[in-house]
Amino acid sequence: MKQMAILGSSGGNLYNLGGKDPEKLLKEIINQAKAAGISIAAIQFIAAQGSMDMAGKATPSTVYSWDDEAKEIVTAFRGTLEECNEYARNLDDHIAFQMKVGQIEGLITMSADPDGANQQTIQTAVEKQIPIAGTGGTSMALISAKGANVILTSGTTGTTNRTRAISFITSLSKHWGISYRPMIGDAKEASGISASPWKRINIRGIMMSSLPGFIALALILALSKIPGLDMLGGVFDGLIKALPVVIAAIAAKQVSDMEEVSVVAGVLAGVLSVDGGIIGGMIGGIGAGLLVNVLFRKCIEWRFPTTTVNIIAGGVSGLAAGLVVFYLLAPIALQAGEWVKVLIEGAVSYSPIVAGLIAGLLIWPAIIGGVYHAAILPIVLLEMEKTGNSFLGAVDMVGLVMVSAGITLANIVSPRDKSEATVATPGFLINMGFGTFVEAAYPFMFSNKVVFAGAIISSGIAGTMVGVFDVRGTAYVPSVMAPLLSNNMLGFIIAMASGLLCAFLITVTANQLAKKSGKKAAEKISA
Repeated sequence: MKQMAILGSSGGNLYNLGGKDPEKLLKEIINQAKAAGISIAAIQFIAAQGSMDMAGKATPSTVYSWDDEAKEIVTAFRGTLEECNEYARNLDDHIAFQMKVGQIEGLITMSADPDGANQQTIQTAVEKQIPIAGTGGTSMALISAKGANVILTSGTTGTTNRTRAISFITSLSKHWGISYRPMIGDAKEASGISASPWKRINIRGIMMSSLPGFIALALILALSKIPGLDMLGGVFDGLIKALPVVIAAIAAKQVSDMEEVSVVAGVLAGVLSVDGGIIGGMIGGIGAGLLVNVLFRKCIEWRFPTTTVNIIAGGVSGLAAGLVVFYLLAPIALQAGEWVKVLIEGAVSYSPIVAGLIAGLLIWPAIIGGVYHAAILPIVLLEMEKTGNSFLGAVDMVGLVMVSAGITLANIVSPRDKSEATVATPGFLINMGFGTFVEAAYPFMFSNKVVFAGAIISSGIAGTMVGVFDVRGTAYVPSVMAPLLSNNMLGFIIAMASGLLCAFLITVTANQLAKKSGKKAAEKISA
């Protein structure tokens, strides 16, 4: 296994290396090194609290080092910049010795100081022709001038922790002939960048992460109905156009997970995919994320500077994916979204009461079976894309949130056991206060068949009321605010109340029956 050291000193702009947290940057390099099978032998990194352009001898600074036993970064010393430089020179001597005896075979330098805190290490690296990958224009120029074996030199503008770390390790791996698959994500839950990125495409995850944007749309819609706030109608129209951009950025980030680079690619693709609606935005974002991985890896293999790699990976990927949607797929994507909305509206207009009843009866089995987030939520968001509220969104609120609130309230007021009230209280408060956490009802539903059946029946009744009043609304907002975001405030309030009260009464009855049966069983045992 190859061993390397990481260096950085006060000879350059350490603390603001591309605006990145030094510890996060070091951890990212370590993660990528593990992915390549390269071990860390030493770290000597000085971080000043502020830009080094303004730093002086008295600037508070920190020296980071490597604990070889614990295999982790440690804070070795804190003090003024002058004191940290002096401490770093002692580490420099030790690292140079490690290199001389063959314990270090490669170097990563970031604004290192070859004439100061890193003098001995750089001198030894030159003598032994140790491969060096690094950043920092002045620093790398000085290191190269000494005759060092520099295999990568790059700037930091436009780079991220991950892209810089990957470029370092790619260069060293290629030099040593090591097979390296860049690590994406945390070390415990990482996946290789060259593994199939298709496996990272998660429609549910994209939609759930985009939900705040749709809720913001609903809030603006409600506010625009208030007398004197008519001007917010223009804001609503602007937000509708922004939704594909939001979805594209999230999709690109999810697929490539290359930090800011993927976000830039997603935003570019999203802007060009606006005419395709949220489906077009999703296609553009996924395409951008896939291209980010491909172009990033290729540019690294071609030894492009890291800044150029990021520009190509982020800019070209976003443009390419966005242009495909803009010129080819936007009409198809927009029509697909329209078909879904027409299908829903057709079913509702044919018989809103029956549609509400069926949706209410099925929504609990759907969420328990994992179908809700995969199928129903995307349809809700497609409905909200044009109007800011949704028929199924209203059923969600009255059939899931309010029924869950009714079940938990019943277990607060009339629990089978006093301990159940403690369990039910947080769930009730979250459902009423935030319009989410329907799972709070699960313990009571799964432990009592009557409560389970009551939840489905109550949801069916509440869904029917949604159909009776032809309500359009949304969940994921406080219950007191939900009616304000609907097209029929009174009808939504009645539907919400019906779901809560039905679930409450059925659960209270079920709990009372359970108590009586428990008492009878206890009497038989005592007799």
